[in-house]
Order: sequence, then structure tokens, then C-alpha cells
Amino acid sequence: MTGASSGTHRPATAVAPGERGAVRIADRVVAKIAAQAAREVLGPLPKDAVPPHATVVVHHGTARVRVHLELDYPSAIGARCAAVRRQVTERVGALVDMEVREVAVHVERLLPAQTPGRA
Repeated sequence: MTGASSGTHRPATAVAPGERGAVRIADRVVAKIAAQAAREVLGPLPKDAVPPHATVVVHHGTARVRVHLELDYPSAIGARCAAVRRQVTERVGALVDMEVREVAVHVERLLPAQTPGRA
């Protein structure tokens, strides 16, 4: 008969932090986080607006982000774009611990505000 294992395990050898490997976060994941951050700061979108989307290039742990969005008009376009830049930088940095060097906001379309009596 062969002897059964006594249930003891070998102690795991500690691996130094620098030898454990690395985590790589895909560009598309960072892009989804950036788009969500833009949605958070913009609030409710105009009726026919397409939700914000983003493209990202990550290089050596830093990100360059382009956010494409549609805004209602009239509105403070510059202030809203600045708020999107701040929020994207903050959320990407907090969630994936990545420096955001650039956030370019592209306003694709301005949608007239809905007024009473207009369909």
C-alpha cells in the first residue's frame, strides 16, 4: 500500500515584490473608466445625445485620453469641458493609479435645449 499524504503542505517561499510580475490594464478598460467619468460630471444628457465615449493611449504607465461628447446648447461649453477634464483625470488616477498627462475633449455636436412647445 502506498502511504496517504499526511495533509502537510510545504511552506510557500516568499517572492520579493520586484519579482512578482506586473499588472497591465488594457487601454480599453481605461477608456471605459474615462467615458464613465465624463458621464458622471455631465449629468442627464439631452434627449437625442449619444453618451460620451473615450479613446486612450497608455504608454509607460501614463495615459493620454480623448473624450468625445455631445452637449446641450446653450450652455457653458468651456466650463463643462474643463469639468470633464478634471473628472477624467481624477477618476482614472484614483481607480487605476495611472497618471493622466492629457485629456482632450471633443464636442462632436451641440443639441438645442428642449423648450416648452417644441417637439
